[in-house]
Amino acid sequence: MFLAGAALWAVVVWLATNMGFMPGSMGLGLPAFVGVWALMMAAMMLPTVAPVAAAYSRSFGENRRQRHVVFASGYLLVWAGSALPAYAGALLVDRLAGLNSFAGHAVAAGALLAVAVYQITPLKRVCLDHCRSPLAQLLRYAAFRGPLRDLRVGIHHGAFCLGCCWSLMLLLIALGTMNVFVMLGLVAVIVLEKYSTHGEALSRLAAIAAVALAVVAVAVPQAGLGAPPRSM
Repeated sequence: MFLAGAALWAVVVWLATNMGFMPGSMGLGLPAFVGVWALMMAAMMLPTVAPVAAAYSRSFGENRRQRHVVFASGYLLVWAGSALPAYAGALLVDRLAGLNSFAGHAVAAGALLAVAVYQITPLKRVCLDHCRSPLAQLLRYAAFRGPLRDLRVGIHHGAFCLGCCWSLMLLLIALGTMNVFVMLGLVAVIVLEKYSTHGEALSRLAAIAAVALAVVAVAVPQAGLGAPPRSM
């Protein structure tokens, strides 16, 4: 899975080099945006879920490789599905960012503040607790039955992961949909939240950092946090 993630990152970097990056939809239609978004989510999230997938597949004696792949497929299916609300948000960013020179920075600040607020909500805490202690869910997953068990387990875990991290993905839409540096920063935050012994404290630290960056986005436009004005 780490190798697959590395290959996906190579494709994402190649696309970003050729397409550039801008906040919003980058002028893409829905099918193209869904494809690009699904690719980005796979590159970002596949390496972060690899330890959980390995632990799950080891919990059963048979067909480990198949279980691994099907689990990952269910997990990524959830993140691919997030492309639809992401596209709606991207179109909204396109419209708002085209109003004037201040609007693009205000959009970035708004997204950062949304991240900061969600980072300290009970729902974030519940989803993060699930992602930080996935082994505690293995007994529950063992009760799943049927030929689609591994896919259902992947979707179940992916839903909690999406609930934990969806607000962070707003920053891609607001700061640059194909911005590789933003993607790397988000992956670092996600990995630290999930696997660091101080993950919960780091989650709150990320909220503080988001508030600080929101202030910078509005007060220091030359910092580049936000979209430049665009013609409608």
